[in-house]
Amino acid sequence: MTQLVRFELLAGNIGLITLSRPEAANAMSVQLLNELGATLDKVNGDPTVRVVLLTGAGEKAFCAGADLKERKGMSDRQVKQIVHLIGVTVAKVEALAQPVIAVLNGVAFGGGLELALACDLRVAAVHTKLGLTETSLGIIPGAGGTQRLPRLIGIGKAKELIYTARRLNAVEAKDYGIVEYVFDGNELQEEAQHLALEMTKNAPLSLVQAKIAINQGIEVDLATGLKIESLAYSALIPTEDRLEGLLAFQEKRSPHYLGQ
Repeated sequence: MTQLVRFELLAGNIGLITLSRPEAANAMSVQLLNELGATLDKVNGDPTVRVVLLTGAGEKAFCAGADLKERKGMSDRQVKQIVHLIGVTVAKVEALAQPVIAVLNGVAFGGGLELALACDLRVAAVHTKLGLTETSLGIIPGAGGTQRLPRLIGIGKAKELIYTARRLNAVEAKDYGIVEYVFDGNELQEEAQHLALEMTKNAPLSLVQAKIAINQGIEVDLATGLKIESLAYSALIPTEDRLEGLLAFQEKRSPHYLGQ
């Protein structure tokens, strides 16, 4: 059986996860979803992986969403199961302890964009096109798109894009606030790694706790969010990395963090 999800550890403790089904626009088949879920389970909290890049194989597609050809022969019950599996897998991306950067090397429609929305940041090749196109297919986004997109860009803009099933180019997506950076296709991977390296030079436990504070805090009122932030900060006080950060500052050198 062909492997549909690849993992590679790059220099600087960067983990690269690649959806490798380019002949089908990296669409989410059951096998791909199962392999992606297993890969995420292995990577989650792995101290050798400080930041994760998630991308697709080839230059045409990041992920075209659900595999509609595979779904065509399914019963209603089976469709509900696969939609649930997509949602669970996307949620695993969001729950990953480490920061995750979606590297959009090509189209990201439907579930493909929902997968990217579960990442912490998104960078896109200039030729990328993306959108939540489900209403044009008689369905709605079913893997978190109706919830994550409004939280990212605001309810009005999200309703506009979902109701119209509009397809955006990379520059338009940046203007909407869906992606943070747009690069030429031949520069995308290198620039994504540079962004990841800016993160990996910092204390890995701090990245984990900052992600917890931001993701959990955004869902609650300010007073509760501040308590979440305080707890996340307190978790770092007894760490060796915090002491290393202070010592490096005093000695005017770059810190050497071990994630301890």
